[in-house]
Amino acid sequence: MKYDYVIVGAGFFGAICAYELKKKGKRVLVLDKRNHIGGNCFTENRDGIDIHIYGPHIFHTNDIKIWNWINQFVKFNSFTLRPVANYNGEVYSLPFSMWTFNKLWGVIHPEEAQNIIAEQSKLVSNPKNLEEQAIKLVGTDVYEKLIKGYTTKQWRKDPRELPPSIIKRLPVRFTYDNNYFNDSFQGIPINGYTEIFERLLDGIDVNLNVDYFLCSDQYRDSKKIYTGPIDRYFDYRFGALEYKTTSFDHQRLEKDNYQGTAMMNFTSLNEDYTRIIEHKHFSEKKEVLKSNVTWITKEHPEEFTTNKEPMYPVNDKANNCLLYT
Repeated sequence: MKYDYVIVGAGFFGAICAYELKKKGKRVLVLDKRNHIGGNCFTENRDGIDIHIYGPHIFHTNDIKIWNWINQFVKFNSFTLRPVANYNGEVYSLPFSMWTFNKLWGVIHPEEAQNIIAEQSKLVSNPKNLEEQAIKLVGTDVYEKLIKGYTTKQWRKDPRELPPSIIKRLPVRFTYDNNYFNDSFQGIPINGYTEIFERLLDGIDVNLNVDYFLCSDQYRDSKKIYTGPIDRYFDYRFGALEYKTTSFDHQRLEKDNYQGTAMMNFTSLNEDYTRIIEHKHFSEKKEVLKSNVTWITKEHPEEFTTNKEPMYPVNDKANNCLLYT
């Protein structure tokens, strides 16, 4: 069969393109090298709990059109991300807020926290790397306990080797608001993310376990939409990018509650994982929360090799030069 479009990748970008093209009467084929649709947002139900197989995804946006559009496929709960940080058994609120500063310094008023940060960061005027930017934003105490170790594990690099822009996206608030995101709309699909992709791709031909580069000649007469690693698309002739990759250790525990929160970040180098996800806490279903079984996932950043799943390019100077030139 001849297709108007062949889409490589069954994640959000590929699935939405397929859905919209089908609405316009186009014949579409979606290919994915994995054995499932949904890309990194794929969820799998185990013991009634929706497991985020490739790490947690919280849908959030300020755009009412986007929110209304996605809600035509599934309903979302009202989950709000309020992660915590664990530094050698000391637990702090994330994002950085007055809750964090109170636990760390015993301060109550925003001005007190601002004065401490100003004093600790007075030697940093023009941040040139992530470490300097972090100290400028939150001071040396927060950096040493809650940023340095986590960043080193997450990126497998010294924070001084990373650009300051990475840390700028983390919220810093001088209020007692511990909602991680600033967006007006936030939630998780009530029955998991995979349901979205099943509805987006309903009636569309989907071939899984297919490496596009081994069969691309079959589709030379079709237009292509490619959503995979950009260096692979060009057969690495401009060089290979360095990617961040993570292994996910999913564990079933026969207890109703393991850590009391959906996401706990481990910021010390004493643990080799960056965070533990307890998936049942993403749900608002009473039967899930009261279940005597829970699933957790430990996330272990790893050195990338070609046989591992690339998550996204490492955001450092060398990689960005290769990516954008």
